[in-house]
Amino acid sequence: MKIFSLIIVLLVFTELSAQNNIGIKYFALSIHPQGENDNSFLMPNKLDKDGYFVLNIGGEITYEYFLYKDILSLKLIQAVYADCAARLGGFSHFGVRGKIIKSGKHSLYGGIGPTLVYRRNWLEMDGYINQNRFKGELEKKWQYLFIWYGGEFEYKYAFNNKLDFAASFVPGFPDLMSLAFGLNYKFQ
Repeated sequence: MKIFSLIIVLLVFTELSAQNNIGIKYFALSIHPQGENDNSFLMPNKLDKDGYFVLNIGGEITYEYFLYKDILSLKLIQAVYADCAARLGGFSHFGVRGKIIKSGKHSLYGGIGPTLVYRRNWLEMDGYINQNRFKGELEKKWQYLFIWYGGEFEYKYAFNNKLDFAASFVPGFPDLMSLAFGLNYKFQ
């Protein structure tokens, strides 16, 4: 009976779903609200001496599946980029999102869900002061940080019924916030 109920619910949600979409974004900027005084010397693309703002080079690929109209969705994000020390890093995120507001061609969504952030191990870098944010031992190639409540705010501007400009903000206060921008393509 449970399987039958699940199938009915999925069919109903599929009929009520909006336009699922895929997106690609440029991962552009990391923001450290309290600065990175101890390790800013390791950041070649910082815009200020204390590492408050650091340019990143990389991208995100997203897939969004709408559960109910354009109001409630599930979103998957995979990012790969040069982190603040210009080393390979990235994150994987899966979350639930909801529409906050829509006005004409403008819309704002917010979401929350688990996020795994990874990077090449900074412990092997000369002079790095460990702030114990990332897990991983010196002899390991990678460090990681798991966040149960990773979130995103995304602004979208609809060019037409298939293509949106999208800008996202990840509010990882007090340690790290990030900005990315790109395009979303909606399936019909």
